[in-house]
Amino acid sequence: MVIREQNVLITGGASGIGRIMGELALKKEAHSLIIWDINQANIDSSVKELSKYGKVAGYRVDVSDSEAVEQAYAQVKKDIGFVDILIQCAGIVTGNRTFDKNSLDEIERTMRINAVSPMLVAHAMISDMIERDHGHICSIASAAGMISNPKMSVYAASKWAVIGWSDSVRIELHRMKSKVRMTTVAPYYINTGMFGGVQSRIFPILDPLKTSKKILRAIEKNIDFRGIPWSFHFIRFWQGLLPTRFFDWFFGDVFGIYHTMDNFTGRR
Repeated sequence: MVIREQNVLITGGASGIGRIMGELALKKEAHSLIIWDINQANIDSSVKELSKYGKVAGYRVDVSDSEAVEQAYAQVKKDIGFVDILIQCAGIVTGNRTFDKNSLDEIERTMRINAVSPMLVAHAMISDMIERDHGHICSIASAAGMISNPKMSVYAASKWAVIGWSDSVRIELHRMKSKVRMTTVAPYYINTGMFGGVQSRIFPILDPLKTSKKILRAIEKNIDFRGIPWSFHFIRFWQGLLPTRFFDWFFGDVFGIYHTMDNFTGRR
């Protein structure tokens, strides 16, 4: 999918890698950048800053609200036109407590924003993409959707859901012989502040700019699934090959993956 002259919509696009990818898309001569976010102050500052690179429109949208999503998409079509590329970055993490210490509100909110909202947003736009036989949907999941991790069980569940949903839709589109493409991205922790306090012993915390460039490259190359770093593609292989107890010890304790959330603080 060539980004040049395409309308690119990014959820969670007013901060973090969403904002970075928006700037990169404009520098690749996207026709328009459409930012959906919940934080109006961030939307305003992003539109002001990024407008020097091209056409930018910002909308305050609660992507977990199906009615709000439908209304916002109708407005986007009226203001700008059809969405050619959808990049789904909106997401939350509520803490580093064990499952029994999570409130019901935290469980429902995490699943609604991380797992349900990508489906709501994609559902609003995919029929138009299929009818036009043109479009690309990229959903940012997480390496937590490939490897279970203590103290982030609900977040991991939400990202496992995104990977399963996104890849299933990819197969459906392929069997329709549609030119609409799906890309699922599963990055390790990214240094944006969302996972402040996370400590990683072996795998480095990802650089936001480099990661954003890799995601856009995956879209441009129509890659179905992209784990970042690339070595995370082998996680499922080792899970299938090794006994659970040995896998937990080697990757969880020796590599330290099961201790990454011990000192989590998040954004303050």
